Amino acid sequence: NLYFLADLHALTVPQDPEVLNANIYDMTASLLACGLDPNKCTIFQQSQVSGHSELTWILMCYASMGQLNRMTQFKSKAETRGGQNAASAGLFSYPVLMAADVLLYKASGIPVGDDQLQHLELARDIAERFNYIHKCDILKLPEPLISDSETNRVMSLQDGTKKMSKSDPSEKSRILLTDSTDAIKKKIKSASTDSLGPIDNSVLTSAER
Repeated sequence: NLYFLADLHALTVPQDPEVLNANIYDMTASLLACGLDPNKCTIFQQSQVSGHSELTWILMCYASMGQLNRMTQFKSKAETRGGQNAASAGLFSYPVLMAADVLLYKASGIPVGDDQLQHLELARDIAERFNYIHKCDILKLPEPLISDSETNRVMSLQDGTKKMSKSDPSEKSRILLTDSTDAIKKKIKSASTDSLGPIDNSVLTSAER
């Protein structure tokens, strides 16, 4: 099993080198704390495997501007960074890096949320185009693995219409594995709630109560 720390993805937004380096160590520690056994899996830094960057460039030459312009994730994230004209080219093209992350390891099934399905479809499109042009099957087309659970997306603590994201400018929007108990309590208490008012218990059965 392979687990990589996506430090190249982190560069799509401004980073303090010292903080980024510290975050890499923190994330490694968090993965180990979650139970990953280094004797049974490999944890590595994305940027230390040159194949990620090399395959990204190759795939960029088979992706179209039109495809990247249709990526809804770029549009939504660019809004928080001064608009599309101010967003970095890295943020614009990072779905191709995601495609390289998948295609490099010939992954067959990819667990994704519905918000990431568009990116996986892009990876499939690029791989299919490459194979067709070169009359080969070098790049394996991955299949999406989507949970049918209604709770497959954790929403932001500050905006219930958005997914909880580590790239959100507000640290209050998310709970981190490294957050202290006090920090978690504070974030939960300051979370946005609905405006429906008190629950009407009269519509609940005794079993539901």
